[in-house]
Amino acid sequence: MADKLTAVLVGCGGISRQWLRTVTQLEDFRLVSMVDLDETAARRRAEEFELADVEISSDLEATLERMQPDIVFDCTVPTAHYPVTLTALEHGCHVMGEKPLADSLDHAREMIAAAEAAGKLFAVMQNRRYDPNIRRLKAFLDSGVLGRLTTVNCDFYIGAHFGGFRDHMAHVLLVDMAIHTFDAARFLMGADATAVYCHEWNAPGSWYDQDASAVAIFEMTDELVYTYRGSWCAEGLNTTWESDWHIIGEQGSVTWDGAEGFKAQVVDKAGGFFSEWANVEVPEVDGPTKHGGHAGAIREFVDCVRSGCAPETICHDNVKSLAMVFGAVESAESGQRVEIIV
Repeated sequence: MADKLTAVLVGCGGISRQWLRTVTQLEDFRLVSMVDLDETAARRRAEEFELADVEISSDLEATLERMQPDIVFDCTVPTAHYPVTLTALEHGCHVMGEKPLADSLDHAREMIAAAEAAGKLFAVMQNRRYDPNIRRLKAFLDSGVLGRLTTVNCDFYIGAHFGGFRDHMAHVLLVDMAIHTFDAARFLMGADATAVYCHEWNAPGSWYDQDASAVAIFEMTDELVYTYRGSWCAEGLNTTWESDWHIIGEQGSVTWDGAEGFKAQVVDKAGGFFSEWANVEVPEVDGPTKHGGHAGAIREFVDCVRSGCAPETICHDNVKSLAMVFGAVESAESGQRVEIIV
């Protein structure tokens, strides 16, 4: 591998801006091409970031054969992740793609197998993991102050008027957004889902064509239970995009508003109808921690390409979050509890 890594970015829609803000600032790194089925979109984005020396193309395979880059960044729509990732891996590239990993679990398994066969890294953009507030909460939970965790609940209520394709998507909340929250839940608990019951509906007054609200109950490893309540057509009193959390342990509880609001209490004295509780601080994390959202995730991935280490959002782990999404969708469609098998 050359000292200066090279990359191709595929898919030049709105989300590509988040990637390019970091990719264009990396040291010893060069973006050599931008690919989109609509070359006008790629050219427009290149002009926006003043990338005059970047090749514009609509043919990914031909570009990879010609450029032979080290990395492919996949910013395409979810249905394109499968062909883009397989093509990139076939050409010997490491791949980092936008969420979700794939548009089905079968495709996800094929993509993971292809990465293993190629001996290349394949990771997914789960930018919420690179939020210093969630790292702070994770450190607090790992400290054991609350004792063994038993229950994790979260609420996600956003009135999002996107317009465009999301207004017409099936399972829009579960498929397009809940992956972030489900992945955060796995991260915080250090546990994986084994089964789910989910009810999905489209509330009166919704501006979405199909179900944009859902409630899900997940059975997790280590006898944990995780509940999710969410809506993308909730007007007023919106939560943060990171959700509102209430986490219960055997010795206390903590709440997090998804931003910088933390509250925690632990049992100070047991006995009587109610225990006596003491307020405790959720301390800031001392020393280095992962941060930076998209930038943090991209930088870690590039560092891992150089070092041979595995990034936190490697496909083998992220598929477990994806399985929660498709398990919830299957349960919502069937009205039955669904076992989650990765």
